[in-house]
Amino acid sequence: MARISGVDLPRTKRIEIGLTYIFGIGRHRSNAVLTAAGVDPSVRVKDLTEDDVRKITRVLEDQGGVEGDLRKEISLNIKRLIEIGSYRGGRHRRNLPLRGQRTKTNARTRKGPRKGAVAKKKTV
Repeated sequence: MARISGVDLPRTKRIEIGLTYIFGIGRHRSNAVLTAAGVDPSVRVKDLTEDDVRKITRVLEDQGGVEGDLRKEISLNIKRLIEIGSYRGGRHRRNLPLRGQRTKTNARTRKGPRKGAVAKKKTV
């Protein structure tokens, strides 16, 4: 099994799809990496040679910004927004949508499950 950037790639998939299992790599970047490494995108992960894996790893290190490094950079950017007190930082802090979406209805993914109305006790 090919292991690149600390991620085990699925053996049966083509390498251009398999690379997308790495955080920070989509289809476009996957194809760009494979072109730079000189590896055929239609090859299955299980058919890769050690040399191919080494070439792909080297290209990813040169480009930078995958997996742990990218996650760390993103979290630091969010922390910075929160610390400086920006509008976006406040939305992050309150776990609300950041980019102008409506929240009166929808936004359930970001806000979580609905909180039902709590009925008052009857006083007799």
